[in-house]
Amino acid sequence: MALTSPTNTAPTPRTTGAGTLFGVPVGDFGWFSSLLIGVAAGFIAFFAATFATIVFVLVDNTALHGTVDFAISYRDVGLPVGLLVMAVALSYLGTLWFKRILRRS
Repeated sequence: MALTSPTNTAPTPRTTGAGTLFGVPVGDFGWFSSLLIGVAAGFIAFFAATFATIVFVLVDNTALHGTVDFAISYRDVGLPVGLLVMAVALSYLGTLWFKRILRRS
């Protein structure tokens, strides 16, 4: 009796490599998708950093009886973090898009 390999096996998905992030093929996005995801990443980082800073300032003002202004959370923390994440995401996604365009031609 000969052993045969099963014919209904699915190919193993690609989990690492160029243009993938946690198994998602981000190298296959178009320019609009890359732009949208890069800007969305910046917004998410802005709101997350702002929320964390507001909580920190709230605890600091309550526990230490300080008078730290809440505008710090937007101006000095949230905005720079959001812009930095957006710039990094746009440059990464733009580089992947540009490499894909060069490979195609």
